[in-house]
Amino acid sequence: MNPASVYLDNNATARVAPEVLEAMLPYLTDCYGNPSSTHGAGVEAREGLIAARAAVAALLSAKPPEIIFTSGCTESNHHAVLGALAAMPDRRRIVSSVVEHPSTLMLLRDLEQQGFAITLLPVDSSGQIDVREFEASLGSDVALVSLMWANNETGVLFPIAELAAMARERGVLFHTDAAQAVGRVPINLGAVPVDLLSFSGHKFHAPKGIGGLFVRAGLKWPMLLRGHQERRRRGGTENMAAIAGLGAACALAAKLMADEMQSVEALRDFLETNLLSALPGLYINGGGQRLPNTSNICFRNIDGEALLARMDRRSIFASSGAACSSSGNEPSHVLTAMGLGRDLASSSVRFSLSRYTTAAEIHRVVEVVPAIVHELEGAEEQAVAAI
Repeated sequence: MNPASVYLDNNATARVAPEVLEAMLPYLTDCYGNPSSTHGAGVEAREGLIAARAAVAALLSAKPPEIIFTSGCTESNHHAVLGALAAMPDRRRIVSSVVEHPSTLMLLRDLEQQGFAITLLPVDSSGQIDVREFEASLGSDVALVSLMWANNETGVLFPIAELAAMARERGVLFHTDAAQAVGRVPINLGAVPVDLLSFSGHKFHAPKGIGGLFVRAGLKWPMLLRGHQERRRRGGTENMAAIAGLGAACALAAKLMADEMQSVEALRDFLETNLLSALPGLYINGGGQRLPNTSNICFRNIDGEALLARMDRRSIFASSGAACSSSGNEPSHVLTAMGLGRDLASSSVRFSLSRYTTAAEIHRVVEVVPAIVHELEGAEEQAVAAI
């Protein structure tokens, strides 16, 4: 990537931290033993596995045995949902929301075709679900609630602690897709009564292809893949380089999060304030509590893809929504669920910052983006005049 580029698509993926790369390199060179081997090389690798699991657990205020390493949040989400159905075979309903990540929604759609009942809760214009409607959905046939901790497109935070407590009172398992939350906002699983939590390392400066699933102690959980690894819950030789990187990323997040939240949020707010000042009529999609790094802005009559393309030519990288969505020509399902029409949803752009985003980069964005918008407005006026 060009060093002069401004990368504001960290909710899709974030750069690998230098400290993370340093932690990974030994497992790609000298420390290549299998953690299951009993000889010295295996013991050396196993010690790294134990240390990484402890770092992940510490970030989440969990216990190390409660952490299962996976390939990422999609795998973890599938394991959580399918595992809950296997663990509670007499219950055939899942409660979720209309704004979940495609990895969850597509799975739920397939399960519905297999005869399972799926309740997708709506959201209001701020992106929040109605807590009373949620409570009313918790019938005796519900095996699992699956709700994201933080929305990947708007950054809106669901009140997970409150919702999980309601589910626990009714004997319903609670899973949260925390891909966007882990490493960005504090998570204390000693205090928040979720049963299952999914996350991906590449959202907070670990490599792609590594993540995890928290399974609360005491839950009898089925195997995802047959094998003795991960306490017989996810077989297969551990990806030690990626796992070491994940552990290092968690240790960094635990150390830097408090200051990082404050500095990143200040840059995010500066970006929003200055763009809204320069371009009256813009507005922020999503209200209430949001991730400190995420801003989803509706540019009204400007085509979002055209705006992104011109930003790209100036080496400013952002996105129009979830990187995993296959429907590139369709407006965001999150924004339409919040009540935006097709045109407004298609006029929206997501900016997502990281600890490596600088003030100089944000200053550049607030200078360049309004100029691009005016260019597009001028092109539209010329096109109309030519008709």
